[in-house]
Amino acid sequence: MIYFLFPQGNPEKTPVPSLELINAESPQQTETPENEDPVIESTVMIDMKGQVANPGVYELAPGSRMQDAIDAAGGFTSEADSRAINLALIVADETSLYVPAAGEEIVLPALEQTASAGGSSLININQATETELMELPGIGPSKAAAILAYREEAGSFKTPEELTEVTGIGDKTFEQLKELITTK
Repeated sequence: MIYFLFPQGNPEKTPVPSLELINAESPQQTETPENEDPVIESTVMIDMKGQVANPGVYELAPGSRMQDAIDAAGGFTSEADSRAINLALIVADETSLYVPAAGEEIVLPALEQTASAGGSSLININQATETELMELPGIGPSKAAAILAYREEAGSFKTPEELTEVTGIGDKTFEQLKELITTK
């Protein structure tokens, strides 16, 4: 009987080291490369043009303001119309910012209209860039690209309703957009 009790003592010791091995492996599994992914996507790129000291593409931290982008480009030139730019605006990835000279007519009013949060301005779907289109509700990168592709193939939209002919834009999406878009 002692013989049978002794071997039972050994199996009890066996699970303990295996539990230690499992516990030893768990911390390794918690260190996943998921922590690295946000690091890769933790910057925004902006293309600075016009009356800035050093025009070009700049990499900024998420949540940066237009003031940060202007500073990264070396600031305004002496000819710049600084009042034409909303310096408090948060920079979106893939944005292009043109700083006009004083007295210069602003050629891209749609950019300023879409950049202002809560503005009542309509977005012209015949002139909007991919970034501007993505500011519309329900429009992500793939739908914005589809709109641009349709525009290149079929030409300008004659009516806002024609937007439903674009792949991925159904009646539900159009209902969300119809009050926010124009073709003129």
